[in-house]
Amino acid sequence: MTIKAEYIWIDGTEPTPLLRSKTKIIPKGGSVGDLPIWGFDGSSTNQAPGRESDCVLRPVFSCPDPIRGGDHLLVLAEVLLTDLTPHPTNTRAQLAEVAGKYAEHDSLFGLEQEYTLFKGSRPLGFPDSGGFPGPQGPYYCGVGQDDIYGRPLVEAHLDACLRAGISLSGINAEVMPGQWEFQVGPLGPLEVSDQLWVARWLLHRIGEDFGISVTLDPKPVRGDWNGAGCHTNFSTKEMRENYDAVVKAAEALGKNTDEHIAGYGFGIEERLTGHHETAHYSQFSYGVSDRGASVRIPWQVAQEGKGYLEDRRPNANMDPYTVTRLIVNTCCAAMP
Repeated sequence: MTIKAEYIWIDGTEPTPLLRSKTKIIPKGGSVGDLPIWGFDGSSTNQAPGRESDCVLRPVFSCPDPIRGGDHLLVLAEVLLTDLTPHPTNTRAQLAEVAGKYAEHDSLFGLEQEYTLFKGSRPLGFPDSGGFPGPQGPYYCGVGQDDIYGRPLVEAHLDACLRAGISLSGINAEVMPGQWEFQVGPLGPLEVSDQLWVARWLLHRIGEDFGISVTLDPKPVRGDWNGAGCHTNFSTKEMRENYDAVVKAAEALGKNTDEHIAGYGFGIEERLTGHHETAHYSQFSYGVSDRGASVRIPWQVAQEGKGYLEDRRPNANMDPYTVTRLIVNTCCAAMP
């Protein structure tokens, strides 16, 4: 008996990679390690020249396909060169090296993926004839057709992720009409990144069925509107046991800001302006319960004397492999 395996990968489009996928018919049964490698035309994905166009897909994560159902699979694959070494666009391989180096710290991440739904050239909830809806205020976690747009798609995505076994921990409407968020984790750096990429693919794919497009643009509408981020919650076993380790991690992030800002998503200067619950990208700060800081320590963490921190700087369009690698490398290097 055969099944359909939808192979998903991240391409080489700059400045922000795109998701690609294609279907392979394979025998039923086996684990992710039994799934075959597969080739693709890298010259059509900005990953190879036409004269040497072959690239290789190696499965790294699989889950039930909630769209096709049955025994069909979604298969996330990393991109390799034909000598089976990581392709230059394969940021997962770089994360795997750092995650292995600091494995004893037992890093966990929770990723808050914001996104914006569009119908044509306008966000959902923006008047078709032009102009703007009412200002920010009633939309965040709101209810009712006057304030909330796109909920059927959002609920369909939530259900699909849960059927797939993706570790979603919640969803909510965000501060701008047509803007939403889902959260993945807590999981280790490789697991949370793999699952976020698959959840993103499902969001785009389900959007097709609704005739709605999804953007991770960090500033999808210019003007007095919040941008879209991917707030990144992080802890190590030391942080989960001792508040001093939380402070030490926050301080470490402040000493390596240029590398982090460069790796936190294209267009970050448009979102991190110092307004709309952001710190300016050129400055660094941390504080308890401060959503205007670069890094927020939740109030309950300070109260309980242990826990995690939230790096509020990553964009919605960030590469989770890159962001988790940077945070693990910076914070764990500062731990004893």
